[in-house]
Amino acid sequence: MAIITLNNNSISNITSLPTGVGGKVLQVVSATDATERTTTSTSFITISNTLTVNITPSTTSSKIFVFLSTSVYSNETNKSVYLTIYRDSTNLGNAQGLIRFLDQGNTGGGAGTCGLLDSPNTTSQVTYQAYLRCDSGAGGNINSNTPGFITAFEIAG
Repeated sequence: MAIITLNNNSISNITSLPTGVGGKVLQVVSATDATERTTTSTSFITISNTLTVNITPSTTSSKIFVFLSTSVYSNETNKSVYLTIYRDSTNLGNAQGLIRFLDQGNTGGGAGTCGLLDSPNTTSQVTYQAYLRCDSGAGGNINSNTPGFITAFEIAG
């Protein structure tokens, strides 16, 4: 069984899975950001240059599990903000991102936590990064009251 321990938002202990039970974790990279960031952009933009990780897969068959967690808020009633993860210049979500937050009168946010399993099919370095966009006329922010973090795990293919 894999054991992963988070201490101060960093990975401190990883053990491999028994033979024949799924993929083995080959490497882990993580980054944190405690600064509140805001935008009014209606297109996905890099919301934080700190919520980004670079990882170089060992083989083209490796999978990368990416986990992103931050607080996300919309500051305008009946307007949404959208959080997603990009690999390099590719949105790994869709036009609505991976997570949508709609403000319905001071309820427009909370924990923005998402994870996905990606197949980059390369042995070149790839970058995973948090992106955010807002509905027209809205503003959005991340890392309000809590730091965000992003972690990428390379899984043997």
